[in-house]
Amino acid sequence: MTTEPKLENRNEQPYVAIRVQVPIPFGNVLGQLWGEGFAWMASKGIAPSGPPFIRYLTTDMATKLDLEVGWPVATIVPGNGRISTGLLPAGRYSVLLYTGHFDNLAAVTASFCDWAKENHIVWQSSTIDGVEWWANRLEFYPVDPGDEPDPNKWQTKLVFLTAE
Repeated sequence: MTTEPKLENRNEQPYVAIRVQVPIPFGNVLGQLWGEGFAWMASKGIAPSGPPFIRYLTTDMATKLDLEVGWPVATIVPGNGRISTGLLPAGRYSVLLYTGHFDNLAAVTASFCDWAKENHIVWQSSTIDGVEWWANRLEFYPVDPGDEPDPNKWQTKLVFLTAE
């Protein structure tokens, strides 16, 4: 099940993340990264202020993806060499909520991109050396396998910054 895409204004959001370069598929590395990030936050007395996310910095599906595996937090905190911190930018975002197995997420994302094109919505991105870099392309996981064993109940919220 997928909600109708919508546009919404979002405030900047402090976050912590682990940046990685991974080939597709990359699901096998996520568990270790989630665990590492949660352990680091716990050691600093930090709790996430929202669901975990993947931030796609690049989406070159033929090679490697540049990703940040992260969590929103209440305030900016200092990171270290492995853990980065920062602010997700404020702006106008296209948003869609998908409920179901992650196997369908590529098709859902393609439909979301088609909707944006049909509605003349442009994502905020740039091309550098032939690679598309996104200003802010996120997948939030409000309900994931760690919370819910039934994959038909997993949720992914697509949140893409627009250029408008």
